[in-house]
Amino acid sequence: MAYWLFKSEPSTWGWDDQVKKGAPEEWDGVRNYAARNFMRQMQIGDLGFFYHSVDEKRIVGIVRVAATAHVDSTADNPTWECVDIEAVKPMPKPVSLAEIKENPALEDMALVKLSRLSVQPVTGKEWEIVCAMGGL
Repeated sequence: MAYWLFKSEPSTWGWDDQVKKGAPEEWDGVRNYAARNFMRQMQIGDLGFFYHSVDEKRIVGIVRVAATAHVDSTADNPTWECVDIEAVKPMPKPVSLAEIKENPALEDMALVKLSRLSVQPVTGKEWEIVCAMGGL
């Protein structure tokens, strides 16, 4: 199993929207080649952090990949692909970007190094640390 982080502006598509959907939803609208390539690596059952960007800057939930990479239904060209994700559970204590940056064990995390990338990998060790920080 691999681990990932999915970033979204809560005013566009937030954790509450993902939960209310009650079913898998396309992680659409990604127009960055690196992020698209990460989605191409995802397998059904992989887990990810759901991260609220912009004002909140915090991990608020856990999602699961429910469908592997396929053409993004919002794209004008088939170059852009996405995966489908579904809500698994909320993070009992949301983990802020500031808290992540304060933890020396997370200094190489993609969220710190590649802050603008909307879909990014998370190592197994990073996953364990952030889950512990969030009360899981």
